[in-house]
Amino acid sequence: MKRFEWRDRIHALDAEADCERIVNILGSHEFPWDIEQALGLALYRTYAVPSIGELLARTKEFTSRTQHRYDDTALILGDILEHGFGPGRGRDALRRMNQMHRSYSIANDDYRYVLSTFVVMPVRWLNDYGYGWRRLTDHEIAASTNYYRKLGRHMGIKDIPETYEEFYELFDSYEREHFAYTEGGRAVSDATLALMADFYPAWQRPLIRPFTRALLDERLIRAFDYPAPPRAWRTLARTALRLRARAVRRMKPREEPRRVRQSPNIRNYPNGYAPSRIGTFPKGCPVPHDLATVEVPGTGARVPAPGQELAPDARSGARSAPVGSTARPAEPTER
Repeated sequence: MKRFEWRDRIHALDAEADCERIVNILGSHEFPWDIEQALGLALYRTYAVPSIGELLARTKEFTSRTQHRYDDTALILGDILEHGFGPGRGRDALRRMNQMHRSYSIANDDYRYVLSTFVVMPVRWLNDYGYGWRRLTDHEIAASTNYYRKLGRHMGIKDIPETYEEFYELFDSYEREHFAYTEGGRAVSDATLALMADFYPAWQRPLIRPFTRALLDERLIRAFDYPAPPRAWRTLARTALRLRARAVRRMKPREEPRRVRQSPNIRNYPNGYAPSRIGTFPKGCPVPHDLATVEVPGTGARVPAPGQELAPDARSGARSAPVGSTARPAEPTER
């Protein structure tokens, strides 16, 4: 296989109709490590939005069970990427993610911002920062945008941007307007950075901590009230990642896919997992997660299996509206 063969295969596919396949190739063959880092940084950025950082801190899941939350988030998104939105593990993972989100009052604008980070940060990492062994093409950026628009529709997000440029404008304006220091956001940030350092041997951790913080832009540094990283560390971090990119460019293309579940950083499921059984199950959630359902032929709708009943609010289709929003993530809507 030639070094640019995957890129050529991608360009033989349609950026909209084949967006799932294209994003799968990018994430498992062309840039598995880079996209993992970029998406991790994307989620990390969201802690600087007070409504998100404070919510995550109140659950205590991201401060007391950080490794579990890292594992569950990575595996759920990885299963959706690997298996798609159709019946099977991909849809099970998508449904599990929606169930968790429905347990909290989350504004539609916050969902839109989080979705924008998934679209923007891989492009920033690979193209703008120069950390990729090659740049993403416009065709690939369009396919990635279409993929996350599709994911957003399955999550029930309203008013999803249509183009990368629109996603970037949302991303940038939302951060400028909303990023601010909160104790909860800082606590979640500290726990996440500690986990990142813990992925490395003990003797490397004193170097990993300043290296990781040097990758944070000024907007994040201010929002979390961290001291500004020394210029030498910023130069070292950026140079090291760009040298890595040059080395990867000279490697043979990855013929076998590298999946998220194969990462050594995922530690809680050595014997495997079922996507419907991972994540959080908050007390008092009105959604009966273990309810067996059957599909109504010709409609795509699902109803309780014989002998089972839904809670009154779920049976009527009503859900508590999030504060400041009329939107609520739903079960996967596209069949």
